[in-house]
Amino acid sequence: MLAATGIDLRLGAVDVLSGAQLCTRPGQVVGLIGPNGSGKSSLLRCLYGMLRPNRGAVLIGDQPIESLSQRSIARAVAVVTQDASADGIGITVGEFVLLGRHVHRGDHQSFTDEDRGVALDALELVDLSGFAQRNLHELSGGERQRVMIARCIAQQSPVMLLDEPTNHLDVRYQHEILTLVRSLEMDTIVVLHDLNLASRYCDHLALLDQGRVVYQGLPEDVLQGDVLEPVYGIEVRRLVDGEHTYLAFGPHAL
Repeated sequence: MLAATGIDLRLGAVDVLSGAQLCTRPGQVVGLIGPNGSGKSSLLRCLYGMLRPNRGAVLIGDQPIESLSQRSIARAVAVVTQDASADGIGITVGEFVLLGRHVHRGDHQSFTDEDRGVALDALELVDLSGFAQRNLHELSGGERQRVMIARCIAQQSPVMLLDEPTNHLDVRYQHEILTLVRSLEMDTIVVLHDLNLASRYCDHLALLDQGRVVYQGLPEDVLQGDVLEPVYGIEVRRLVDGEHTYLAFGPHAL
C-alpha cells in the first residue's frame, strides 16, 4: 500500500497542500480530481518522492518514503508523469520499455534475456507487440502513452501513478488509455481533469480544493452537484444515458 497522511507542502511562499491524505486501494483505480491549482500533481509528486512535504508522512507499506533509496521507491511505485515526452529521444520502443527493468539490475549490470522477455510481454499487454523496433518519437500521442504504461508494467512495481495521462489526447485515445489502465487491475492513482472520464473509469475519487482533500468516496457519491459546485464554482447537472452517468456544466439552456 502507498499512503499519504496529513501532508503539508509549502513551495516558496505558497501553501500548496494542507493536511492532504490519500492512499491506494487494492486492485482499484483511484482518481485524483479538482480544479487547476488545487494541488493534485503536487500530491502525486509527494507520493513518489519527487517533492518532500513539510509535515505529514508518505508510507510505502509501513516504511516512510524518505528512509528508502530511489531504487527501492521505483521497485514499489511506477510513474507516468505529465512531461513523459519522447521528442528528440533517439531510442526504440523496445529499448525504452526495457528501461523499466533497470530498477531490478545493479548500475553496471546488463539486461538479461528475462528482462527482454518481460519488456516484450509488456508491449503485448498494451497491444503494441509489433512496435519494439519502431522509433519512439515516430509514434502518435496515444501510442506513446501506451509505451509509457508498458514501461511501468515492465518495471513490475505493485503501484502505478499517472499524472494526467489523457492530456493532449483526442477523445478516442483518452478512452483507450483509461480502458487499458483499468484492465491492469493494479493499485493505481491517476490525476484527471475530465470528471466524466473519472466517473467512467475510476473506482474511488478524491476531490482536492485549495490543497485539501475535501471529499472522498465512490464516484457516484463524489460527483454530485452539492459536492462539486462549491469547489468548481459552476452549476453541475447529472445526465443518465443507459448505464453511464454524465455531468453537464453551467445553467440550463433557455
